Amino acid sequence: MTTPAAKPLFIRMHDADNVAIVANDGGLAPGVMFDNGLVLVERVPQGHKLALTDLPKGTAVRRYNVPIGFTNKDVPAGSWVHERLLDMPEARLLEGLPIATVKAPPQTPLEGYTFEGFRNADGSVGTRNILAITTTVQCVAGVVDFAVQRIKQELLPRFPNVDDVVGLEHTYGCGVAIDAPDAIIPIRTLRNITLNPNFGGEVMVVSLGCEKLQPERLLPPGTIQIVDERNVADVGVNADAALDVVCLQSENHIGFMSMIDSIMQTALLHLERLDARRRETVPASELVVGVQCGGSDAFSGVTANPAVGFATDLLVRAGATVMFSETTEVRDGIDQLTSRAINPEVAEAMIREMAWYDAYLQKGRVDRSANTTPGNKKGGLSNIVEKAMGSIVKSGSAPISGVLSPGEKLRQKGLIYAATPASDFICGTLQLAAGMNLHVFTTGRGTPYGLAGVPVIKMATRSDLARRWHDLMDINAGRIADGDASIADVGWELFHLMLEVASGRKKTWAEHWKLHNALVLFNPAPIT
Repeated sequence: MTTPAAKPLFIRMHDADNVAIVANDGGLAPGVMFDNGLVLVERVPQGHKLALTDLPKGTAVRRYNVPIGFTNKDVPAGSWVHERLLDMPEARLLEGLPIATVKAPPQTPLEGYTFEGFRNADGSVGTRNILAITTTVQCVAGVVDFAVQRIKQELLPRFPNVDDVVGLEHTYGCGVAIDAPDAIIPIRTLRNITLNPNFGGEVMVVSLGCEKLQPERLLPPGTIQIVDERNVADVGVNADAALDVVCLQSENHIGFMSMIDSIMQTALLHLERLDARRRETVPASELVVGVQCGGSDAFSGVTANPAVGFATDLLVRAGATVMFSETTEVRDGIDQLTSRAINPEVAEAMIREMAWYDAYLQKGRVDRSANTTPGNKKGGLSNIVEKAMGSIVKSGSAPISGVLSPGEKLRQKGLIYAATPASDFICGTLQLAAGMNLHVFTTGRGTPYGLAGVPVIKMATRSDLARRWHDLMDINAGRIADGDASIADVGWELFHLMLEVASGRKKTWAEHWKLHNALVLFNPAPIT
């Protein structure tokens, strides 16, 4: 007995759109007829666009009711509309934009939702209780990794209330123009990551000794302890945090194992303090959620990202903080963002970040078209304009109340635009520096992305991906395209899952497998 073929379906995002995407797994063959009588004239892969009407050469192709390109030849109705048939529109000028023109109706506060978190001395709340070992330079990464493995094996089992020990590896610290104006970006990024709420105010740093990024430059004055295996020279300790530095080039270190012993002895002090901490009930307003997408496809803007946007609105109503980012992936929707700014100052701040990034790309002799990857295109995204429309919807509909430059730390609640490059790990690193305590990551093509410092909830845009990567995806938003769930259904599911994960009652798949990469510090300053 053969299984009947699935009914041919397409998804149209707006009534004014003249293209739609094929919803069926595996795509559809030529000759297939839809309920409206449209017949495919060629095979169209899943997620790719089909022409709903004849599109003469020069026609604006509309998806999300936005021109995503112009046809460079005649395209008959029922044809596959792919990137080779489209000329990309020019970028929207950063002048004459709508400024704070959208006044969203007031939303009812969402009250009564809580999670179990770790309250810090500075008032922030962690969703995890982690000892983070900061490095001032990449030269010490191998030593720190060796020490971390020893700490996990020999010390961590003694401290059941400590979730993990992580080394904050990166590729910065020396061989860089440390006094260049833009060097402030990687330096403040690493400084603010060190102070992330999930690390409990226990700051431990491993330094080589000769690097350009000296501990005194990384951390505020008067907050450093110099520690080695033979003595502790206290040069001023901040009363609100325990700050220790282990310098590998100390003359008191005789051999490799003495370095490891120093790191372990120092870690022991921090583990003891962290282990004394307990979770307590806190309001959902203490969540600081970073949202991001990677390995995107045409379904990203149809299923997962709209569901994240729905959850974003719920979080803002609950008084929480949500950061959306990825400058190159929202640049083509800048008018949508400036119009939602809470005031002209926020709109102008977003414009400055876009202008800075335009200049950065120009300096590198590339343009915004470099963003869309081969995987994005295979998943049906023709160019960065189409990708941007699907990316922006993660931000929901709330007013945008603030803007962060790369590496800056959050100082307010609400919906925040945190300016970052679109690269997954640079974006995640910068959101970590801003103070996020929980991360939501959507993907259509699939990626094993993870961060060591915060739980990462992974959401699949398609049911096929969710089935194949069943032990990597936490939520299947593909049910929206299948007709088995609404955007609101999946948005509420995500909201409740965030509270469970934040409370430590549930681990994400990324946590289960301990998937993470080294931090990537955004460094626009020249190297030397």
